[in-house]
Amino acid sequence: MEINKYDFIIIGGGAAGFFTAINIAEINPEKHILILEKSGKFLDKVRISGGGRCNVTYACWEPKELVRYYPRGSKELLGPFHRFMSGDMLSWLDDHGVETKIESDGRIFPASNTSQTILDCFLGQAQNLGVTMKLSEGMKDFTQNVDHTFTVSTTKDQNYLCDKLVIATGGSKSIWKLLQAKNVRINPPVPSLFTFNIDNPIIKDLPGVSVEYAEVEINGFKMKTTGPIMITHWGLSGPGILKLSAWAARWLNQKDYEFTIRVAWKQIKIAEAMRLILRQKKKHGANKTVTDNIFYLPKRLWKNITLHLKINTKNWADLSKVEIQKLIDTVRSCAFKVSGKSTNKDEFVTSGGIVLNQVNFKTMESKNIRNLFFAGEILDIDALTGGFNFQSAWTTGWIISQNCY
Repeated sequence: MEINKYDFIIIGGGAAGFFTAINIAEINPEKHILILEKSGKFLDKVRISGGGRCNVTYACWEPKELVRYYPRGSKELLGPFHRFMSGDMLSWLDDHGVETKIESDGRIFPASNTSQTILDCFLGQAQNLGVTMKLSEGMKDFTQNVDHTFTVSTTKDQNYLCDKLVIATGGSKSIWKLLQAKNVRINPPVPSLFTFNIDNPIIKDLPGVSVEYAEVEINGFKMKTTGPIMITHWGLSGPGILKLSAWAARWLNQKDYEFTIRVAWKQIKIAEAMRLILRQKKKHGANKTVTDNIFYLPKRLWKNITLHLKINTKNWADLSKVEIQKLIDTVRSCAFKVSGKSTNKDEFVTSGGIVLNQVNFKTMESKNIRNLFFAGEILDIDALTGGFNFQSAWTTGWIISQNCY
């Protein structure tokens, strides 16, 4: 006979919710645990992440290094990462029969190369541990009783009682609204990890062209990022751009995504760039600028730069001092007006969620509502791409399991 009283109710059947439930059940096998998922699928984000391969975490073994990948939440996650981080997750997966592999860029995936391996592991473990799982049933409201237990009402007009309530619903606006009604402060969500829309002749008709190591900065925002940059049909993308969009997410939102960036296609000092050009003028002055790519940029990009500067038909020997300076400036600090943003692939990442100073990061319990816990992206924590958002989900879920008795 099904009971309506549970020791733990977990709202949200995603990465954080399942990992929390499994770890609680392994420590407390006698406890009754219920997962409520409002959609028709469990672990749907896990299923589609990493192009269907599930980028479970990142190969970083020091907490102080790992937190650098979190634009929001880095300070708060430092302590939890000392208790459970990337290496611990790999050990956990290995103990549960999931073999993993580390790719050259540090991302970690199941060796099977499919997210189904993670789904099978989580769903199988939850079932074997006796966790009750309900689909298409979300939380409509919750109230705390005099004895600090909770009554949870659902979208199927059901009422459940529980001793402890864990909310792991990610960026659910309806849950944030519900929590705000309980005096839980929420930072409003704004987009993070997006590409920049740019209409400029230098990058026109160059989709797919990439620069392996460029430097990008936003005028008025005190930060630079480095990394690969890719030219797209609508502007610029790639890790160098996405990192900057994440760190500057709230600032760019305030600017309504109208701003100017500067791209160093080649990180080279002015004196060194001048030396290369003067040597070219002296030794190969009769050569056309468009054919001699002395800064080793992608050929099509170099051609567009020379066309834009109107030196493509000129020989190196004929370049004026002004033209040389413009060429150096374009290579070292090329200005682009950004007008809008675009979603990165099929991903839509936001910054926003529960204000972090309301949560005890030693337990993940609300400081204001006893026996209420939070895990994963419902918190105002977000990270760069590479498995970092999953790692914060694993860590916060594990922390809860160690403190729910």
